[in-house]
Amino acid sequence: MTPETRDRLRPFRDEAIARGIPAGDVERWLATARPCATLTRDGEGPVVGHFGGPLLLPADTPDPAHPFVASLDLAALPAHATDLPLPPDGRLLLFAFPETADDPETMGSVVYVPAGSAVVERDRHAWNSFDIDDDEAMFEAFPQGPLRATPQVSLPHHHAVEFLDKPGSGPLPGHPRSEELAAVWKSLRDDIAPEGPLQIGGYADEEAIYTDPLAVAVTRAVEAAEAGRWDGPVSGDVSDWVLLADWQTGMDVPGWESATVHWVIQREDLTARHFDRAFTSVFWNP
Repeated sequence: MTPETRDRLRPFRDEAIARGIPAGDVERWLATARPCATLTRDGEGPVVGHFGGPLLLPADTPDPAHPFVASLDLAALPAHATDLPLPPDGRLLLFAFPETADDPETMGSVVYVPAGSAVVERDRHAWNSFDIDDDEAMFEAFPQGPLRATPQVSLPHHHAVEFLDKPGSGPLPGHPRSEELAAVWKSLRDDIAPEGPLQIGGYADEEAIYTDPLAVAVTRAVEAAEAGRWDGPVSGDVSDWVLLADWQTGMDVPGWESATVHWVIQREDLTARHFDRAFTSVFWNP
């Protein structure tokens, strides 16, 4: 942890200790902090992408099967804004349908367009091949406009893991006071690291949370691969995966107030720039 991050998290440390949580437990929790980038349509940070806009893809890239959400200019992302091994340039395009799936399948995709690639404008509505009016109305409500980045710090929002050998859940391994520590973060996050509609890296968040949304996404990816709806190989070990991006759709899309889109990817796929191997999981409590 950098001195700047430790100083930024000092109010969290002070509040946790004031609530009676031992200093050792607090320090172990602080050691889990990760850098992330919060993207908003206002603020003073640099413009690093856009919600919506024209869909520009290489001619040989198939039409994505899900609605276009946003594009990110990786060269414009502030240095060290995340700890993800992202390419230094090029564009990352995010696609998603922000509803939970009836069957185990990905609800979105990611396309990486290397810098200098020849691109052509594509039909942003091609995903809706059946011309379903309700789906089109949802897509038309997607946010539009430039996205500005603010480097932030992220701590876990979740506090429990599901037991593998019996029903129920328990504290995060190595963190017996995890529920209390997550509660402290929830109470102070708006002051320390305000959230935005889109987050790159860090920890996943959603409306009702006690276990890690990343772990849920990994389980769904494994189930999708086993059902033949997503190509393997797929690791069931959560430590082999990272959160690529979160989209809190409730900040932007009326009717989807409690929905969150999680784009996740295996570490080795991210390092190899196999963004077509990203999996998209959605939490929605309609």
